[in-house]
Amino acid sequence: MKTVIFPVDFSDVATHAAVYGVKLFSVSPETEIILYHVFDKPEEYDGAMEKLQGLKDKLLQNRQANITLLAEAGDLTTELEKLARHRDADMIVMGLTDRNPVMQLIKGNNALKMVENKYCPVMIIPSNAVFNEIKNVLLASDLKNTVSTTPSAPIKKILETFKAKLHIVNVNSEHYIEISEDYAAEQKKMAEMFAGYDPEFYFLRLYNINEAIKVFAEDKKIDLIITIHKEYTLAHKLFSTADIKKLAHESNIPVMTTHE
Repeated sequence: MKTVIFPVDFSDVATHAAVYGVKLFSVSPETEIILYHVFDKPEEYDGAMEKLQGLKDKLLQNRQANITLLAEAGDLTTELEKLARHRDADMIVMGLTDRNPVMQLIKGNNALKMVENKYCPVMIIPSNAVFNEIKNVLLASDLKNTVSTTPSAPIKKILETFKAKLHIVNVNSEHYIEISEDYAAEQKKMAEMFAGYDPEFYFLRLYNINEAIKVFAEDKKIDLIITIHKEYTLAHKLFSTADIKKLAHESNIPVMTTHE
């Protein structure tokens, strides 16, 4: 990967996500990590840069990373999306705020707001996630119109960067002993799409997709869950920002979301 953006507000949640992210990308020392802070008033610039430098020093203890510091005034969601476009970022890595719904209303939920952006994949690091290298990746797919709706490029970047194993999971209450011809055809297309990555497919006959993914992730020792936002489909409803938040909290595993 070329460029990854870490938005930080110097909270414990953001710092945890930054520490986790830098550990992850230690396998790719050429990747530029942008520590990014957005403030309200121009006079806050010097203080913001001083805090960013302190965080950088902490992150570089006992490890090497290509870290750039950037602070500017504005609205975080607007400026972050603009930065991602201008720098052609491969990913945004963010923490998820407190589970308490009152605190979420006070603090806002910038990670979940950014999930809605269509320009750049977002990786959410749960506040209680324990660090693991990415060795096993779970891709949740509805296996519908896979060629036109599966964003293979960012998924392949993850697999290539971390040399990870790909597990493609489909959850449907109507699955029986054998999958239907339609699912078999889409499976073949998906296998061709990720040829060279040796994907494994799993068809789970369950009703609750979040619960199914959570159990599967624990069983297979998954290190990253990837979901795909699809507009105007059942999958879009299943992977709404609320569902992604719930999935990240309940699984305690990083969740990356990208758009079709």
